[in-house]
Amino acid sequence: MDTTPESYLDLFPLEAIVYLTPDSENVLEDIDPSKVYVLGGLVDESIHKQLTLRRAREQRLRTARLPIREYMVRAPNARNYHCDTLAINQVFDVLSTYYETRSWPAALRAGVSSGKGYVLPDTADQ
Repeated sequence: MDTTPESYLDLFPLEAIVYLTPDSENVLEDIDPSKVYVLGGLVDESIHKQLTLRRAREQRLRTARLPIREYMVRAPNARNYHCDTLAINQVFDVLSTYYETRSWPAALRAGVSSGKGYVLPDTADQ
């Protein structure tokens, strides 16, 4: 991994960039090694709804979201809390596990904590 203070917009062609946002209509089905995936970060998700999606649209970037709703189910919980917005380290864990295993269930198990209110169907009754 390389880090730089330069903007991804200055480093990569727009058509190579995919901005990951939980508000995207597009589901990330596979990782394309020719693409650059931007992981955004928000401190308070309730105040900044759709901020990352708006930012990506303003920059004319493709967007995608992790397939949480496609592979996971809402788990009953006392607070009735369900959130598919993840911290940067969780998104990174999901993506790196998926890249290694090519399994979304394994990747989501690795990165989505039960505190988000989602579980894999095989663990929903536990």
